[in-house]
Amino acid sequence: MTQVPSIAQQRMTQMLFGVAAAVLLAGCAARDTSVPSTAGNAAGIVTDSDEGNARKRARLRLELAIGYFEQGQPTVALDEVKQSLAADPTFPEAYNLRGLIYMRLDDAGLAEDSFRRAIALNPREPNTLHNYGWLLCQQNRFGDAQQQFSAALAISNYGERAKTLMTQGVCQLRAGQRADAERSLTQAYELDAGNPVIGYNLASLLVQREEWSRAQFYIRRINNGPSANAETLWLGIKVERKLNNREAVGQLAGQLQRRFPQSREAVAYERGSFND
Repeated sequence: MTQVPSIAQQRMTQMLFGVAAAVLLAGCAARDTSVPSTAGNAAGIVTDSDEGNARKRARLRLELAIGYFEQGQPTVALDEVKQSLAADPTFPEAYNLRGLIYMRLDDAGLAEDSFRRAIALNPREPNTLHNYGWLLCQQNRFGDAQQQFSAALAISNYGERAKTLMTQGVCQLRAGQRADAERSLTQAYELDAGNPVIGYNLASLLVQREEWSRAQFYIRRINNGPSANAETLWLGIKVERKLNNREAVGQLAGQLQRRFPQSREAVAYERGSFND
């Protein structure tokens, strides 16, 4: 089974927690939260005059929780979420954040319960569907994860499609579904060509299939920009070496040894261990 590279894991975690918190924070600040209708009517907009005192208190607590969560204080954030839900037990955004907090605290069971509660209250909130899908993927429940990603992508006004297509592709890689992963990642790349996680995973997948020229296209774009790290440089070295581009190999190796001299990749290069 293909393992998700560390660059993907790090960026995926940042994406999951950062984007979700930003979405929640925007809702708290602007009160611009879509209200789905089970009857299929157009979504409405919640304004201050629409909300009762309980929901307003819950939103204030949620805003505090987001702040603590972003500052790396998940247990304090969790306490604020509990108070938010005590004020309004029907607040889906609070359950979504609670799920993210429990994911950070490595409690998959409580995270899943939180996402399920959020989805039951608001079944067409794509960020929650996305978050739940990533949790399921981390548990190797790949079929269930794909259902959540598909549900998020089916929402026509979803503005973070590239994020979910990328996550879906990474999950398919973990499941060993390389053809499906390539389709998902290619679609994500078409929407967000500057995302290094998408480009890296596409390049890595193409390397496994020995499609060196195609892999070169994606990995060069990363290594020519600010997102290059030891892992991307090492993959670039392997690709350029297979294509007999000695000058490019030397340039990439120089960067690797200068910028990341203690890295596993730099050690592997010095040993000539190109299969690592």
